Amino acid sequence: MAQTAGARGRPGQCGRCGRRWRCGRRALVACVAWTVVWVLAAALLLRAHPGVLSERCTDEKSRRILAALCRDYQGGALAGDLCEDLCVAGRLRYRRCLYYERGKKVLQADWRGRPVILKSKEEAFSSFRPPGLMEDQAEDGGQGFLEAELLLLVAGEVKSALGLELAAGSLGPLWPGRRGARWRGQLASLWSLVQQEEFVLLSMLHGLSPHAPPLLGSCGHFYAVEYLAAGSPHHRALFPLEGASRGQAQAVSDMALSFLDLVRHFDNDFSHRLHLCDVKPENFAIRRDFTVVAIDVDMAFFEPKMREILEQNCTGDEDCNFFDCFSKCDLRVNKCGARRVNSNLQVVCDKIFRHWFSSTLQSSAISFQLQRQLREAVQECADPGGPQRAAPTMFWRLQRLLQAALRELREAEK
Repeated sequence: MAQTAGARGRPGQCGRCGRRWRCGRRALVACVAWTVVWVLAAALLLRAHPGVLSERCTDEKSRRILAALCRDYQGGALAGDLCEDLCVAGRLRYRRCLYYERGKKVLQADWRGRPVILKSKEEAFSSFRPPGLMEDQAEDGGQGFLEAELLLLVAGEVKSALGLELAAGSLGPLWPGRRGARWRGQLASLWSLVQQEEFVLLSMLHGLSPHAPPLLGSCGHFYAVEYLAAGSPHHRALFPLEGASRGQAQAVSDMALSFLDLVRHFDNDFSHRLHLCDVKPENFAIRRDFTVVAIDVDMAFFEPKMREILEQNCTGDEDCNFFDCFSKCDLRVNKCGARRVNSNLQVVCDKIFRHWFSSTLQSSAISFQLQRQLREAVQECADPGGPQRAAPTMFWRLQRLLQAALRELREAEK
C-alpha cells in the first residue's frame, strides 16, 4: 500500500514541475528575474543617492594628491598661476577635504587669507592625456605650434563640452598666455582644464554673472573658485543663516527673489538659455547679501548641448528624463524630443520653494492672505504637468508676491 502511495506521489511531483529540464528552466527564469529586480533597485538607489559608492574623503589622500601635483609642477609637466603659491611660497594651503564623488575631488584651502575651493574632475594629472599633435609640438617647446592650430583644438573641446561655437577672443581664461620656459606644461594644463565641463562653463561665465562663482586661478588640472557654504536639506531654511542681519522670513524672501533673478538671468541673458538639470540645495550657496550662487554646475547646459542630450531613443516619456530636465517621447519614431518641456523655474519651485512655502512662513508680520497666495502660486509653479507657456506669467506673479511679503516684513520692523 505504501509502495502504491509512493508510486502515486512521484507523478504528482512531476505534475507540479514537468520534466527535469523544465524545472531547471523555471529556476533559471526565477533567478534572472530576482537579479533584474536587484539591479533595478541598485540603479534607483544610485540615482537618488549618487554618493553611495563614492570613495572616502580623507585629509591624508587629499594631501597626497596635492603633493603629486606639486611634484609634476616642479618637474615641468604642468603649470598654472596658482602653482607657485601652492608648491613653493606656501600662500595656498590645504585646509580640509570636502568630498570625492565619481572621480571628482573637491577640497577647501586658504589662499592669502581667504577660503577657496580647489576642484578637479579627476585625481591624477596623467588622466588628461593631450592629443598627439599637442604632445609632438610640446616636445620641441611648441615653437612650431601655430596659434591657429591651438585655437582649433581648444574650440573643438569647448564645442564638445558646451555645444557652442566660440571665437578666439571669447576663450578668456582658457588661453595659455605667452610662450616661455613652461610652455609644455602650460599646453598640458590647458588641455586638462578644457576637458572639464564645469571649468569651461565657469570660464565662459567669468565676469558675466553674479550667480556663478568667479574662477580665481589654476594649477595643472585643479582650478580654484571662491568658497561659499553650500546649502543642505538639513538646514531649516536650506541655507546657513547664522549671523544673518535679518530674521528667517525676510532672509527666505530675499533668497527666493534672488533665485528668481538667477532663473531670469540664465533664461535670457546669454546667447542661449542655460538649463539647470540638477537643482538641489547642495548645488547652491548664498553670499552675505543673500545673492544665490550656483556653486556646482556640472549639470548645467546651454541650449545646443541640452538638445543633444535630450534627443535619445525611447519607448516612453520616462526614458526622456535627464535628471531635472524632461522631454517627451515621440512614439511614432521612438525618439525623445530635443526641446525641454519643463523649465528652470518649475524645478526651482519644486526643489527649493516648496520647502519654504508649503507651510506658513515663521512670521506673523506677513498676512495670512498673502501667505496663502504664495503657497498656492508655488504649488502651481512646481507642477511639472502645468503649461510651461505660462512660465513668464508665473515668474512675475511670484516676484510680485515675494516683494509684497518683504514690504510687510519691513513695515513690521518700523
